Amino acid sequence: MLSTRNTRRPGWVAAERFVPLLLAAVLAQPLLHPAAVQAATAAEILRGANAALTKLYANTPKAKELAAKATGILVFPGVVKAGFLVGGLFGEGVLLKGGKAVAYYNTVAASYGLQAGVQKYGYAMFFMNDGALQYLDRSDGWELGTGPSIVIVDQGAARSLSTSTARDDIYAFIFDQKGLMAGLGLQGTKITKIEK
Repeated sequence: MLSTRNTRRPGWVAAERFVPLLLAAVLAQPLLHPAAVQAATAAEILRGANAALTKLYANTPKAKELAAKATGILVFPGVVKAGFLVGGLFGEGVLLKGGKAVAYYNTVAASYGLQAGVQKYGYAMFFMNDGALQYLDRSDGWELGTGPSIVIVDQGAARSLSTSTARDDIYAFIFDQKGLMAGLGLQGTKITKIEK
């Protein structure tokens, strides 16, 4: 016989009631601050991407070496991640081929769990072969973690990386991390082409 007794802890019941209120508050933010969520223009995104790459190359020379061999570089100069139990991230970026903008994308993700804070950062993805770049073109919303292999390059990996040992499809650098939230990763992030 199945029991209908509530076996959840009292704290979870309170959290379940709080989540819908939090979600409503998050969804109301665009109504309260419409200027804060306006999309950037193509020129603003490109300007931000070029500035971010210049800074990345100055701080991480290995990124500049990879850029010389990459078939394309997808740069998201300003991604905002925010959350309190329920969280999300959003940013807009540009795909560069030969230093020229060829397409624009957004990056989004949602998450839940123990998290609190706001963080702003950027990331650049160096596509090292045509197959990886074609996968991006063919995808109608690419969820990172599926498809081509991606290596997140941190300080330690950057020291040992060279263009002769770079065998993966994509190398990603996360930069300008500012804020209170920790544990950045790209797994589960969705990238979708947009019109600008």
